[in-house]
This record gives sequence, structure tokens and C-alpha cells, in this order.
Amino acid sequence: MNNSAQFTWDDLQFFLAVARTGQLSTAARQLRTSHATVSRRIDRLEFALKVKLFERNPRGYVMTAMGARFVETAEKMEQETERLRADLTDGATTQRGVVRLSAPEGFSNFFFARVLPQFVARHPNLSLELVTIQQIMSLSRKEADITVVLDEPKGGPYFSHKLTDYHLQVYGSREYLQRSAPITCRDDLLEHPFISYIEEMIFAPGLDYLGDVHPRIKPQFQSSSIFAQLTATRNGLGLCVLPYFFASRYPELERVLPDEVDLRRHYWITCHRDLRQSPRVRAVIDFLREAVTGKDVRFIPPWVKR
Repeated sequence: MNNSAQFTWDDLQFFLAVARTGQLSTAARQLRTSHATVSRRIDRLEFALKVKLFERNPRGYVMTAMGARFVETAEKMEQETERLRADLTDGATTQRGVVRLSAPEGFSNFFFARVLPQFVARHPNLSLELVTIQQIMSLSRKEADITVVLDEPKGGPYFSHKLTDYHLQVYGSREYLQRSAPITCRDDLLEHPFISYIEEMIFAPGLDYLGDVHPRIKPQFQSSSIFAQLTATRNGLGLCVLPYFFASRYPELERVLPDEVDLRRHYWITCHRDLRQSPRVRAVIDFLREAVTGKDVRFIPPWVKR
């Protein structure tokens, strides 16, 4: 009788989920199973391989050196399995599983949320996790499958593609502008309170744009949330640099110095090179590349030549 321990591809899926999240509970939610089942599968895999893949501590599961090496092998098997599934089936059934997308708050709330029903209709078997916390999620640590970022990644084993340019202008509420001193040139902006990001919490160089408007602007109200900045501007607290693609949807907001101030930034989509051909990841990337060019998206203002 053979008493040697065996493991299956399912065990490797449990291993990858814990490796990417560092938490049994988070991995269990992703896999739609229980905390105890994930723990049991990891124990079985370690017993079968006769190696310790994780160090257990109160904060979670931390990969050992051998575990980190084993991730590469498991991910290759994952990719080949997904390619095989894609070859055996077609249509919407090829895109299954969970995809975690990390994206800036403005992109997520004011663009992606608008097109999400289209995504769900096209890919009903895909579960999407949208992360909008301020710091950039790490692709290398598998904190996200795909990230949308403002600055092109430099180096590393990553695939990146520029999704779109977008434009920003200075905005104020109609009520605020009517009761405040007129603005005819950039120097006049110094006489007005500004709303902006908290300087030391700016997580991407692309968000540091007040200096591009005027080097001596000092914001009076600062927030790490673009939604809070928008709300403060709509309530007449002062002036704010906002993206045209959502500020233009609020009729109470007016552009200030529209012929002088027009900033351009970019959104890039990025994933680990190993995941680029994964059907579930490719489905999200392809959808976003198409969606940013859709009708009434407004990333590119009408006065900008395409």
C-alpha cells in the first residue's frame, strides 16, 4: 500500500491565493471556501512536498525562501491550466475566476463604475475586486492582478499599455465665482483659496499639479480624496484642479482661465508579464482598452485635437 502524500492542482490554487494575500481569511473569501479548508490544504501541500512554504505568525502567512521559489512554478502551472481551459472552451465560459483591479479613486468612481454594468453583462462568470485605496498596490507581491496608474512603470517584469490621456482644468462653483474677485490671469489665482491633495500623501507624481498652474499657490483645504475635493468645490469652498472627464458633468462648476490652464495626464494599465495571457486578466484589460474610447467618456475634451 502506498502511503505517500499526494497533492492536486486545487492545492496549488490554495497555495497561490495565500501567497498573494498573506491571509487565510482573504484567500478563503477569494476561493469561496472556509478558513479551515484553506489551512488544511496548505498543510497537505507542505506535507506532500516535504518543505515549509509559509511561516505562520499573528499577522498572517509569510512565504519562506522555498515558498517564494515555488510561487514561480505554481504560476506557470496556473497559466498553462488557463490556456488549456481557453483551448477547450470558448465564449464567456473561458473567463472565470476573480480579478483584483487597483485603480485611482477618480478613475474608479467616475469612469469604471459607469461602465461596470457593461463589463458584468459581457463577463458574467468573472468576479471583480476593485481596490481604490490611495497607495499603489504591488504587482510584485500579488496584491493586485492589474493596476491602473498615472505614471508609466519603469523596469520590472511588467506589461504596460497607455489606456488614455486625460485633461484637467481649474474649476470653481458658479456661486463662488460670482461672489469672488474676478480672475483674468494666473496671478489672480493667488487671491483665491485652493483645494488640493495633501502634499506629503500624494502617491503619484502625476497628481502633483498645482505647481503647473502657478508655483506660488498654497492650498487652504487639502484631502487625500478627489471625491472630497470635488464636493468642497461644488459647495463653494474655493478653486480646485479637477479632471474634465467628471468635473464637466456638474453644471454648477465652471472652468477658470480655460484658454490658459489645460493640464494633460495619462492612465496606464499594468499587469505582471506572467499574467498577461491569462484569460481572466486579458478580459479585463481588453474591456478597459475598449471602454476608454466609448461614447460620452470625456477623457479627451472636445477642444483637443485627437
